[in-house]
Amino acid sequence: MSPRDRQQRSSKGHQDFCIKNIKQADFGRREIEIAEQEMPALMALRKRSGGEKPLVGAKVVGCTHITAQTAVLMETLSALGAQCRWAACNIYSTQNAVAAALAEGGFSVFAWKGESEDDFWWCIDRCVSLEAWQPNMILDDGGDLTHWIFKKYPNMFKMIKGIVEESVTGVHRLYQLSKAGRLCIPAMNVNDSITKQKFDNLYCCRESILDGLKRSTDVMFGGKQVVVCGYGEVGKGCSAALKAMGSVVNVTEVDPICALQACMDGFRLVKLNEVIRQVDLVITCTGNKNVVAREYLDRMKNGCIVCNMGHSNTEIDVVSLRTPELTWEKVRSQVDHVIWPDGKRIILLAEGRLLNLSCSTVPTFVLSITATTQALALIELYNAPEGRYKQDVYLLPKKMDEFVASLHLPTFDAHLTELTDEQGKYLGLSKTGPFKPNYYRY
Repeated sequence: MSPRDRQQRSSKGHQDFCIKNIKQADFGRREIEIAEQEMPALMALRKRSGGEKPLVGAKVVGCTHITAQTAVLMETLSALGAQCRWAACNIYSTQNAVAAALAEGGFSVFAWKGESEDDFWWCIDRCVSLEAWQPNMILDDGGDLTHWIFKKYPNMFKMIKGIVEESVTGVHRLYQLSKAGRLCIPAMNVNDSITKQKFDNLYCCRESILDGLKRSTDVMFGGKQVVVCGYGEVGKGCSAALKAMGSVVNVTEVDPICALQACMDGFRLVKLNEVIRQVDLVITCTGNKNVVAREYLDRMKNGCIVCNMGHSNTEIDVVSLRTPELTWEKVRSQVDHVIWPDGKRIILLAEGRLLNLSCSTVPTFVLSITATTQALALIELYNAPEGRYKQDVYLLPKKMDEFVASLHLPTFDAHLTELTDEQGKYLGLSKTGPFKPNYYRY
């Protein structure tokens, strides 16, 4: 029975949620408590706020991965005064026990692992369609929530103060809206903040790509021929991890600067059609569409593993594989064989959706950095005086990026050097930052 077809109630009588099983709440609470140990900055924000609650009156509607790490973020926003309603941005990444713990804690959560496409949009609609509760802030991952409100409830934007978006795909959508003159509120581009780019996109993917592949396929990496499509921060992390495990890594790229970086890092730059018949593993990391089109899927060798590490599920042309002449065979959760008439089969992971959050987990500490950035962006947009932000897309102020990083340093018992007055004057910097100009590339 679908969760949509049954009414659930928490032990305190709360019913405004739709999840898999409220009875899993105790297990989810333990997961959240583990995550809290690795998310020092969010815990520090709770302590620093004390009696001050910078998000009092904020009604945040969110559409992100619903994991233990997101739960720590949601409970931090609540501790800072916000009310929250949440849906999942990915049909496979929700941790059901965590969703149950949030519902038991009084949060309105609409998500479960394995939603259908129809369920996905139904859950988003349930977050925003309540007449008695109108959001005034959006926290999005991929732009689906923002898109749904534009499509179904455009008048709602009169009450919304701003959007915080954390993915390449969602940010691209926002810039398209801005360019077309259709963006009617300020938006904060968290994806391109330094703390998100360098830590979540690079270091997180460097670890989680191996975890996701091992859990789903038990593949041996040594000696495997791999092609990584895209050499942005995600592609860099994936390529470095696989190279360190002994794989022979090829890279495809459209940007000559990223392409040159790949060459200087020791990777062979190729076009996909040059290597598609030989490779054992194809990984997409571009955020684009139809990167691995049907013509490439037809030419892959028997047993080739195909997966996506970008946010969007459009990078691999999975729709073209849903045809009568091809047979789908489920191997295990998130692993499918797609079999051609001649017996050739490829191994498709998570139906082309995000590999690490669908097939494994991601390092909590890195997500602490991103989640803290999201929290500060919400606080900034919500409390900004009228006129500070126009109807455009903005980057997180450099000072906040540095603050997020500083909150995580005590975990390593790290001691920052301080500028002397003379040194600060010589460089033309304040002793408390920001320490780099906005155009600086870390």
